[in-house]
Amino acid sequence: MNIAVVILNWNGKELLAQFLPKVVAFSKDATVYVADNASADDSIGYVEANFPTVNIIRNAENGGYAKGYNDALPQVSADIFCLLNSDIEVTENWLAPIRSEFESNPETAIIQPKILDFKQKTHFEYAGAAGGFIDKYGYPYCRGRMFHTLEEDTGQYNDNKEIFWASGACLFIRKNVFEELKGFDSAFFAHQEEIDLCWRAFNLGYKTKYISESVVYHVGGATLESTNPQKTYLNFRNSLCMLAKNLPKGKIVSIIFSRLVLDGIAAIQFLFQLKFKHFASIIKAHFHFYARFPKMVKKRGTQQQNQYFGQKSIVYSYFMKGKKHYSDL
Repeated sequence: MNIAVVILNWNGKELLAQFLPKVVAFSKDATVYVADNASADDSIGYVEANFPTVNIIRNAENGGYAKGYNDALPQVSADIFCLLNSDIEVTENWLAPIRSEFESNPETAIIQPKILDFKQKTHFEYAGAAGGFIDKYGYPYCRGRMFHTLEEDTGQYNDNKEIFWASGACLFIRKNVFEELKGFDSAFFAHQEEIDLCWRAFNLGYKTKYISESVVYHVGGATLESTNPQKTYLNFRNSLCMLAKNLPKGKIVSIIFSRLVLDGIAAIQFLFQLKFKHFASIIKAHFHFYARFPKMVKKRGTQQQNQYFGQKSIVYSYFMKGKKHYSDL
């Protein structure tokens, strides 16, 4: 089973210099690609000069994560795509457990490894941790990460488990499934497009898995810092778009109305914290979502699963009941 490791790059010479050597060294049984999103720096020249075995794909524009991979992956020949952030440190033997799972279980379509924090390697990292889920209102959370509470890795998630979504920081997907799903929704640009992809796969009966034997370390925030209002905007807008596309028909109105209320509370919190740009980002996200709503509904697939996520509210469990860890739920 052939694996292609595809690193999306945008002006990331320093990250490539730091992390690409281990990707090449520990991926001998895979083909490594750098897909460049029309970088203005000399990162591609650097790769060509220092890593002759790495294949280069040049995208015509910076279409963000979603369109960037949609443009690049048709040029990749492999059974399995590994979508790898440029700020990921991989570990020796990281691919073997992933390959084994794909070979043993045909129903497994998407896989995520254990993602730990590069800056604090004893702890899980925000973007994925030990596998992703969403609550009844569509808010994402992870085993090992609830909002901004990150757990120490003490082996509590050393298992192989079906999850709801896999982190886009390091996501493995069968090529035929990616093609069946027609890739990412490029309208998302960046943030939560991987959750939308996994939800659409789930609606078609495919499984997403977390494999703990494969370990990577993620820097995080290398493209957009968590304090960036643009990240706030994309997260809130894309989350709503994802709900419109994937919710069972009978739940769209009630859940999106609930999100209007809950997101409004989040916006007011930003206002009290004097984070006016973040407050404005949430308001803008909602107005832009309402403008896009008819288009999102048209993108709905023919199948939606009723049991699509947990029945709890993570916001209520975390902020009102003080449940800070996945194991507390």
